[in-house]
Amino acid sequence: MSIYSERPWLSSYAPDVPADVDVPAGSLAHLIDESVATYGKHVALEFFGATTTYAELGDQIARAAEGLRKRGVRKGDRVALVLPNCPQHVVAFYAALRLGAVIVEHNPLYTPRELRHQFEDHGATVAIVWDKVAKTVQELPADLAVTTVVSVDITRAMPASKRFALRLPIPAARKAREQLTTTVSGTITWETLVASRRLKASVPRPEGDDLALIQYTSGTTGTPKGAMLSHSNLTVNAAQARAWVPTIERGTSVVYAVLPLFHAYGLTLCLTFAMSMGARLVLFPKFDPDLVLDVVKKHPATFLPAVPPIYERLVQAAEKRRVSLSGIQIAISGAMSLPQSIVDLWEQKTGGFLVEGYGLSECSPVLMANPVGATRRPGTVGLPLSSTELRVADPDDPSVDRAFGEEGELLARGPQVFSGYWRRTEETAKVLTADGWFRTGDIVTMDEDGFVRIVDRIKELIVTGGFNVSPTEVEDALRPFEGVEDVAVVGLPHRRGGEDVVAAVVMKPGASFDEAAMRAHARDCLTPYKVPKHIVQVDELPRSIVGKVIRRKVRDQLLKDQQG
Repeated sequence: MSIYSERPWLSSYAPDVPADVDVPAGSLAHLIDESVATYGKHVALEFFGATTTYAELGDQIARAAEGLRKRGVRKGDRVALVLPNCPQHVVAFYAALRLGAVIVEHNPLYTPRELRHQFEDHGATVAIVWDKVAKTVQELPADLAVTTVVSVDITRAMPASKRFALRLPIPAARKAREQLTTTVSGTITWETLVASRRLKASVPRPEGDDLALIQYTSGTTGTPKGAMLSHSNLTVNAAQARAWVPTIERGTSVVYAVLPLFHAYGLTLCLTFAMSMGARLVLFPKFDPDLVLDVVKKHPATFLPAVPPIYERLVQAAEKRRVSLSGIQIAISGAMSLPQSIVDLWEQKTGGFLVEGYGLSECSPVLMANPVGATRRPGTVGLPLSSTELRVADPDDPSVDRAFGEEGELLARGPQVFSGYWRRTEETAKVLTADGWFRTGDIVTMDEDGFVRIVDRIKELIVTGGFNVSPTEVEDALRPFEGVEDVAVVGLPHRRGGEDVVAAVVMKPGASFDEAAMRAHARDCLTPYKVPKHIVQVDELPRSIVGKVIRRKVRDQLLKDQQG
């Protein structure tokens, strides 16, 4: 029997967190219907001060669903969303799902080339897009067959006073207006779409096993792939999140959507978890500390999912503006390592908790989190969520478990784990074992209490002189060096085979770059074969939309510079 079969992490759970959750019956369409029926008079969405109740949200979803149905959208059709955070995004998401269509989320800041790759892959013929990027979608090649483009002017969801201010004939207003909206032609406007009658209740809803979402992976270690997530995958992950924070009351909570809804992290914790809680979801089209602090003064967040740089910038801005952050109850950090210094600072300023979690697009995305309480363990990504199984296995033979404390590949199994990659049978077979375990590709350790510590990505481990080197370990050694603002470590090919450890560093303004001194510092912290062969200075590091350094792009740039 595996040492992980007894789920040793259960003894470390916070009080009232169950070992298992029931898989909710029905689909995401049922989830939103239940919230509309239960919390009809409560505020569902807030956008620059304008509010939408759950009853109003339900009405808009029904009208948008009918608008899409009249334009031919049926069960199984892919509907592409290319939108920032805004009320129309929430409505479009649930309207398409109500018909049994499959949502495909896209970053509205993607280049035409990046969008084309995804549209070629998923084949959506209907796209609901921010008017600022409508032209990019319209200019996709004709063979992609995007026949219907619905354009969204996000300013139409703002309060009348702000819309009026944007029309003022002054440079500041003109600049703000140009950043938020533009005139487009050849599209169906959002207002036309939702002018329809309500969808008839007799139109069948999707079921739990139906495909709900194609979520493209970040592509930080290769070409992005579309993870297929069912309605059940997403509804159960929302239920797991609710079970993890039992102190948050339904119908009274406030959730800040500072993370993009098109990203798996923001999608689950804001679009599904928050809506299932009957929460007030405050939408920010992009992260702006001042916009967030304006809301904090009115109603602090009950729950704030974000990434470490956001927490740090909020504290800095709050101190500058003398705005109190007290009252923000629970914050959960993901996507990158959470420094203890940020935890201490945040909790001192808010009086609430800041804990680290972990997830992947293939897992809807949340797999584990630290307990919200005294038993959390800084430096780890916490414990598996309710109804989640984990194993640490031999990367070369996943049927063989590693002992507690030993490094190995993290394997996961649970109701939130995806069924495979869209139209990629071979890729799916590489990551899903015959008995349902998902190979995450992450090297981790687990202690006897069930707490997991991330070591690195298998694909990003550097092989030098026959040894494996963790980029994260080398980065952690270099980051404290005086003057270093950021660092990324990669492996570059060596002429005799294997790889050289190479670091790219960003220096703080005014700091001097001294490669020899940095390598000497690294030698004091690391085994010789882990010390970077070269350290180069760069102006900035390429990052994903949530701020994670994309080592693959760092490596490509260093190779290009090396060859040039």
